[in-house]
Amino acid sequence: MTKKRALISTYDKTGLAPFARALAEMDYEIVSSSGTAKFLRQEGMEVTEVSDLTGYPHLLGGRVKTIHPLIVGGILARKQVQEDLYDVESFQIPLMDIVVCNLYPFEETASSGADLDSLLENIDIGGVTLIRAAAKNFRDVVCVVDPSDYNNVIEEIRSEGDVTLVTRENLALKAFSTTCWYDAAVFRGLARETGFSPDSLSNRIPIASKKVLSLRYGENPHQQAALYLPPLAEIPWRQLSGKPLSYNNILDVDCALRSCSLFQSDCACVIIKHTTPCGLSVGESPLDAYSKAFACDPLSSYGGIVGFTRTVTMETVRAFTENFAEVLVAPGFPEDVVEYLQKERPNLRVLAWNGGRVSPIQITGTWSGLLMQEDSLPPLPNPQKGKWVGKERKDLWDDLLFAWKAAALCKSNAIVVASRKATTGIGSGFTSRVGAVRWALDQAKDKARGAVMASDAFFPFADSLEEASRAGIAAIIQPGGSVRDKEVIEAAERLGISMFLSGARTFRH
Repeated sequence: MTKKRALISTYDKTGLAPFARALAEMDYEIVSSSGTAKFLRQEGMEVTEVSDLTGYPHLLGGRVKTIHPLIVGGILARKQVQEDLYDVESFQIPLMDIVVCNLYPFEETASSGADLDSLLENIDIGGVTLIRAAAKNFRDVVCVVDPSDYNNVIEEIRSEGDVTLVTRENLALKAFSTTCWYDAAVFRGLARETGFSPDSLSNRIPIASKKVLSLRYGENPHQQAALYLPPLAEIPWRQLSGKPLSYNNILDVDCALRSCSLFQSDCACVIIKHTTPCGLSVGESPLDAYSKAFACDPLSSYGGIVGFTRTVTMETVRAFTENFAEVLVAPGFPEDVVEYLQKERPNLRVLAWNGGRVSPIQITGTWSGLLMQEDSLPPLPNPQKGKWVGKERKDLWDDLLFAWKAAALCKSNAIVVASRKATTGIGSGFTSRVGAVRWALDQAKDKARGAVMASDAFFPFADSLEEASRAGIAAIIQPGGSVRDKEVIEAAERLGISMFLSGARTFRH
């Protein structure tokens, strides 16, 4: 009976010694090179050097060790194909039965801020070749890339005499997943170091991701869910306390982070419900901002996600905890505030946001494929480049700009009524523009008189302006661009409403 061979070449030595020893006890010949061979010998095991099989020493400072016809051929040879066996016999190729390999730590090196030369030296070539070859020939070669699989492999060999086909298939798929992730990490690491944006909408975008957070379920209990990150990325927030985050929490937090970014120059508070603001305000203090944001829609604010652009004070938290919320997001929390929240609201999820984000590309999965778009905040309206209809209301510009930002954060169709940098009415997610207008005005009630209105897209008809006029709206900001712009402009002039046409839409579907 021909003695079986296991080729072992690993950077990560976790669990390797007992695994290799178990193989040796089952009469496997251990073949290795360089650091792995030295490690196994120190553990008291006999090792056949790769160089003894190939007749070549390590070349190019160790860059070439295992890439050789006798090594790669021993992995790729199909034991049931006569032509392959003829070559094996003719060239005395040593057959491999198991390949155990993991790769140089490129991702860790890139995350440490290493320079380009260091990144290049940590790109594994031989290891990837061994893994791909073994995974391709999984019927004849067992490919093991993860130390967590060592025990299962040993147990199957002991109980079955060999590794089962099902396990071989699963290990091969894991191997290809590993090399896919590794290549994506190399791409992103080199792109970052050379100044190329890997997130640009080019013809081919490597998409690889790893699970960083298991979630209880998706939007509904029948859906599984988890949070994934691409190579070299980190979650841009830290959870300081509270229950684990859910899928819906993370969707809502996304809107909160966008809101805080768009209002980062102000002391602002946003309350999110179902991925859209239900209250937003700029205040003299976090407490002032929260009070005015909450006042916009106290009913919808129940169970919402609250975001602040400034460090949250104890005074704010005491007022905040009088109402129920799911998540609290802010750039910072004093230690006593965190301790207070952990005691008084142990279920409240508290997130400290570092101001960053994972990617400037938004990816949405659909039944038709992956939709991708630049994920950038909208450019602010320019009072010098837009067009005023009726009287210029420079005295209301700050409120108009505030309302425009709020509308840009709401789900389309979106209408925002605001006064003194606080929302008083929000109509979002409506299928008709005038429906959103009526909802926002009804919510604002008397506070609409003398207030401003913002729309995320053009008014298709004059009916929305007529509703605004009856409610006492003083000025409107909207992008314009409707085929009926003339009709809408004439209505604004006739009704005495000042209107600024910004020229830019801010849909959020």
